[in-house]
Amino acid sequence: MPETLNPAQRRRAWWTAGVAGMASYMDAGAIVTTGTALVLYREEFGFTEFQYGQLSALLTAMIAVGALIGGPLADRFGRRRVFTLTLFVYILAAAILVFAPGAGWLYVGILLLGFSSGADLPPSLAMIAESAPDGEEGKFVTLSHALWMIVIPIVNVIGIFVGDLGADGARLMYAHLLLVAVVVLVLRWRLPESPLWQEKREAVRTGSIDRASLKVLFGPTYLWALIGVSLFYGIQNIAANSNGQYAIYLFTDVGGATVSTASLLNVIAVIIGLGGTFLVMRFSDTPLRMPLFLLGTVLAVAAWVLPGLLGVTTATVFLMAALFWFAQQPSGEPLFKIWSQEIFPTEYRSAAQGIAIAFTRAVAAGAALVTPLIIEQSVPLFFYCIAGVLLTAGLIGWFWVSRMPQVIHQEKAAGPQSARVLAEQAK
Repeated sequence: MPETLNPAQRRRAWWTAGVAGMASYMDAGAIVTTGTALVLYREEFGFTEFQYGQLSALLTAMIAVGALIGGPLADRFGRRRVFTLTLFVYILAAAILVFAPGAGWLYVGILLLGFSSGADLPPSLAMIAESAPDGEEGKFVTLSHALWMIVIPIVNVIGIFVGDLGADGARLMYAHLLLVAVVVLVLRWRLPESPLWQEKREAVRTGSIDRASLKVLFGPTYLWALIGVSLFYGIQNIAANSNGQYAIYLFTDVGGATVSTASLLNVIAVIIGLGGTFLVMRFSDTPLRMPLFLLGTVLAVAAWVLPGLLGVTTATVFLMAALFWFAQQPSGEPLFKIWSQEIFPTEYRSAAQGIAIAFTRAVAAGAALVTPLIIEQSVPLFFYCIAGVLLTAGLIGWFWVSRMPQVIHQEKAAGPQSARVLAEQAK
């Protein structure tokens, strides 16, 4: 049963979830903003298509590196300390991109922006789950995904107003990220450290439990959970990443819509998807989580099959995008965020997420290399391949990840214990 909190405690828990969850807003903001801003900067700096590709790839790669490094550091030194430091780096990166005098500075800014975005995610999500009431971790963690989705239409609307300003428009788009990061830094400054992390650190200091070693994470106790979570997120994200990269292309070059119409329809689809996120917040901590996961998987697969069967038109692509955005909330990334908090103990929670996020970015980069070849060969084949990807991820989630023991409840109920003991108790 959900833990009973007084109104003041519940407000503090939601405040922590919102302020820490802004990591997802800034991560998505960095990705979406860069996609548009590079087009605008290209007009002034005159860099080549190859350089454009390099800069885009650099952002993805550095998000992966940041998550891989930031996760273990947050387990070792604390959630608050790491995500405060990463915010300073994010602010520096955004400032460089606002005032960049040439293309060379874009490389520096994007490298730092990607690294700080990736490093901020694991400790922020861990902070939310560890500060949430016991039994309501799913609801509070899902707020971060709502923030991730909200930034997409916000950046698109900003792009509408500044899209004709060239490089000045790009500077204004990055200025939005700079302003948000400064405000978040001020708000985070007074957040207390995660209570679970503090308890674990004190238990190690007093000798109640041994200092954590990554050997346990890669040993039989948690290795299969780490592999399952990473495969689920990595495979499922192929669909989300492909939708993000090719939705406008499918609307325009294949479906025959104008760019403005395509952008508007894509924003509407994202807003519809946001409704699915609030559905997850409502039911993720109840017995309805997995039935909704199953329904979401079926709808997501159907969404990508439809254009293949009915033909690619503006209407079918919009139906696909809207249905997929909605369905992937109970069956996609929000579930990864929830599961990765529940099944790993405090001393490995951020490190496990960092590994899974890094793996997912690598898979996305690899998929991006072959996707154009599949589309060139056959557009319907592309839709069927994505449907197959979603089905595979759904099977992994249903038969593998969802059956892993949930240790976070034992931690909150019984206090600090070794990772092996927690795993045994949670079975």
